[in-house]
Amino acid sequence: MSDEELAKDLGPLAALTIGIGTMIGAGIFVLPGTAVARAGPLAAATFVLGGIIALFTALSASELGTAMPKSGGAYFYVNRALGPMFGSIAGWANWLGLAFASAFYMYGFGEYVNALLGLGPIGLGPVTLEAAQVIGLAGALLFIAVNYFGAKETGGLQIVIVVSLMGILAVFTVVGLLNAEMQSLRPFAPPGTMSQVLPVTGIIFVSYLGFVQITSVAEEIKNPGRNLPLAVLGSVVIVTAVYALFLVVLLAAVPNELVANNDTAVVDAARLLFGNYSVFGYSLGAVGAAMLLIGGLLATASSANASILSSSRINFAMGREKIVTPSLNEIHDRFGTPYKSIALTGALILVFLVIGGVEPLATMGSVLHLVVYGLLNIALIVMRESGVEGYDPDFEVPFYPFVPIIGAISSFALIVYIDPTIILISLGLVVFAVLWYLVYARDKVESRGVLGSWVLDRSDELPKAAVSAVTSVQPSGDDYRVMVPLANPATEEHLITLASAIAKQRDGTVVAVNIANVPDQTSLEAARDRGAHEAAHDLLDKGRDDAETFGVDVETHVVLSHRVFEEVFDAARTYGADLTVMGWGENSHGAPGRAETAVDELAHSLPSDFLVFRDRGFDPSRILVPTAGGPSSDLSAAVARMLQVEFDGEVTLLHVADDEVAGKAFLTEWAAEHGLADATLRIESGDVEASIDRAARDATMLIIGATEKGLLSRLVRGSLVLQVLDDVECSVLLAEKRSERGLFERLFGGDGRANARAEETGAPEAETGVTREPTTPPVTDGTNDE
Repeated sequence: MSDEELAKDLGPLAALTIGIGTMIGAGIFVLPGTAVARAGPLAAATFVLGGIIALFTALSASELGTAMPKSGGAYFYVNRALGPMFGSIAGWANWLGLAFASAFYMYGFGEYVNALLGLGPIGLGPVTLEAAQVIGLAGALLFIAVNYFGAKETGGLQIVIVVSLMGILAVFTVVGLLNAEMQSLRPFAPPGTMSQVLPVTGIIFVSYLGFVQITSVAEEIKNPGRNLPLAVLGSVVIVTAVYALFLVVLLAAVPNELVANNDTAVVDAARLLFGNYSVFGYSLGAVGAAMLLIGGLLATASSANASILSSSRINFAMGREKIVTPSLNEIHDRFGTPYKSIALTGALILVFLVIGGVEPLATMGSVLHLVVYGLLNIALIVMRESGVEGYDPDFEVPFYPFVPIIGAISSFALIVYIDPTIILISLGLVVFAVLWYLVYARDKVESRGVLGSWVLDRSDELPKAAVSAVTSVQPSGDDYRVMVPLANPATEEHLITLASAIAKQRDGTVVAVNIANVPDQTSLEAARDRGAHEAAHDLLDKGRDDAETFGVDVETHVVLSHRVFEEVFDAARTYGADLTVMGWGENSHGAPGRAETAVDELAHSLPSDFLVFRDRGFDPSRILVPTAGGPSSDLSAAVARMLQVEFDGEVTLLHVADDEVAGKAFLTEWAAEHGLADATLRIESGDVEASIDRAARDATMLIIGATEKGLLSRLVRGSLVLQVLDDVECSVLLAEKRSERGLFERLFGGDGRANARAEETGAPEAETGVTREPTTPPVTDGTNDE
């Protein structure tokens, strides 16, 4: 269901009010008490500084949003640019950060409602909660339900709330200006408050989450190329101006002591200011307090409403990219919303409300979003510098690259000034996001990300350590990757055809690699500077053209190396190969004089499944698969089945057994288990090699699997057991499954001793159980001598 789309229900005003509505509540109605208590009149400057920092990220978000108007906003951009590991960090941080912020907003909502009710702590069974928490829980349930019923209803509600709120604030500001005394702002920076500016900015930064949340619903905005930048940048500029004006007026009009450490300070300020006026002898103090009380309710409610909307969309986008389970993508048949995402997000908000207070919830929301904003600015740089196809934003950041660089540095730097406990909790959540990706999501995610692709596409130019680091965290999900080392133009077409046919059946990618052999006396940098590998690129370009005729995705890489044979194994690890297809020819493994133990070590610890192709023409019309049921026969069967489907070939299964009845029963069951029930079954007795030789006379391709004893290492050393593989006239495919050696075997050579015992006792080395050891040609490895 990953390609379901959300309806475009949000117009420009609705999008703008999502941003303003999210920001305006916390900034004016809840956090001034905390900010003034710590920074005095400088509290106004902290909100302005927060707005400036936010503006840099808003510019980056606007460009990314117009280039990629997808649900998920900042998470989607980071995931697309930096790859799924950073996408996991951004997704979890954005999602949980908004859940923390939503809980904070609802706590503030509860404070304003309780200003009317005047309730004390409320016992709920064994738990006692503040009245504001209990009221916040009820309000959260209400807004979760509103979001459940659809984005249009949510956007319409935001317009009503924000327009009403701005009217209330305008009236308060006019009254405040009439009563302002500039002397109240002096000293503007009392002793000790300068050191509090950055820490307070970190706390109140939760007030600036709304602008990026507009991009979270970009997929639902009409004409996003125009309306999204207007909404994002407009909301930041408008809200910053409102913050600056309102706080200066508030602090100039009433004593700072009235505001400090007062979560409903604006209500008390309105009561005092409006009390200076009367109508028909009645003081307007109660009217002013009621008006600001209503404003506080609207502000905190709009913040929570918009945050719940955006956070559920991020969760939805993470499900779409398989960072979390795609079942969260399900769209409600009637309401058209990701109802599972909304329900899960709502549950988190309720939990955070129960366990957190106003300041911890606000600060957690700030830190997690600062992490996201820093990554978002880096994502913009990656998208610009990579030159990725299809990146064509309608809006471009001015003064690039200074804007995203400043945005990233300022976002990360502000975290340093947050409460260390909050930083540690946030760091723990970041570590959790990385582990979540590596343990759960990596095997499911398919998209590599622009940065990872850019690095791997330049693997022959970049330091190997950088390539290995990027490769180690690349996704290994549904994208089945078939690596084919190419060296000989004469055999390129058949190897590519084989690899492409398998990749097509698995809906996978062909990775064509040429390993250029550089003499030990020549540095790799010097070899690269010489540019002596145009032939390698020509060969890979030809391979790409041949592979694309199958309609599969293709990657090509040139690798410069002093090693040759070993590099095939390293390349398979580097490029995340599930299967490696190699040629088998004379004098080409590039390992003269190599100690057999080194070859054994490599060939007994295969990073992927291997197919080694002895090319006598590519013709899969009549395929012979001998089997005795060993581990690699599973791979032989899978390859035979894929070639049968792709080329409409005929498959014959051969089993050598003295008991024909038992042999046929075994082969019938084995064929059914491996999807080859329609294959021809052939039972032979006597000498295994003679049986294969006879059966292969009618075949165009022989596919034979290794046992766990290590067919590939014997092939490399020229000591393969089956003379018949040299004698048959058809092409031969040797198959061996991936077999990582454990630490014990690496230290003490367990596999080597097992092979030695096998040789001494005449144990079988291939799927047919043969003991003689004639010499066979070694494998090719896709090398190109320097």
